Amino acid sequence: MADQLTDDDWAVWDAFYSMRRRLDRALEVRLQRQSGVSAPEYEILAGLGRSADRRLRVRDIAEQIGWEKSRVSHQVTRMERRGLVQRTDCDLDARGTWVELTADGRRAMLESSRGHNAAIKEYFVDVLGGGAEAQALLAFSERVLDAIGDDAIGDDAGPDAAGTEPGA
Repeated sequence: MADQLTDDDWAVWDAFYSMRRRLDRALEVRLQRQSGVSAPEYEILAGLGRSADRRLRVRDIAEQIGWEKSRVSHQVTRMERRGLVQRTDCDLDARGTWVELTADGRRAMLESSRGHNAAIKEYFVDVLGGGAEAQALLAFSERVLDAIGDDAIGDDAGPDAAGTEPGA
C-alpha cells in the first residue's frame, strides 16, 4: 500500500523525532537552569520582547506562538504572579487587555535570550554547520510546513474561538 511506511521510513522518522524531542528538552532544561524561566514563559517573553512597544494582546500572542488563547491566558496569569508581565486596558477594544513586559520581565527576557541563543548555537547551529546542509534543512522545513498548512491550527470550540473571551 502507498500509505505504508517502510523500515527505512520508520528509521528516519524515529531518529528525527528523537532528536527533536531531546533538543526541545535540552533547550528547556538549560533555559530553566540558567535563567529560571520555563520554556512557555520564554515563548511569551520573547514574543513581547519582539513587539515594537513590548506589549501584545492575548490573541496576538496565541497566534504568534501557536497556542490556544485559553492556554496563553492561563500562562499569562502565572507570569503576572511572578511579576514578569502585567495586563493593562486595551485602548483599541474595551473588552480586551494588553499583556506588557514589566521591568523584571524585560530583565528575564534579556537574560534568558542570551543563554537560549547560546544553547541553540551549541546544540543546533554548530552541529548543523552552514552551507548546503543548512539550506537543505531550511528547504525541507518549509516543504513540511507547506504540507501541514492549517492542519496544525487547533479548534478551540470555547467562547474565545470567536474572539469573545474577556481580556483577550
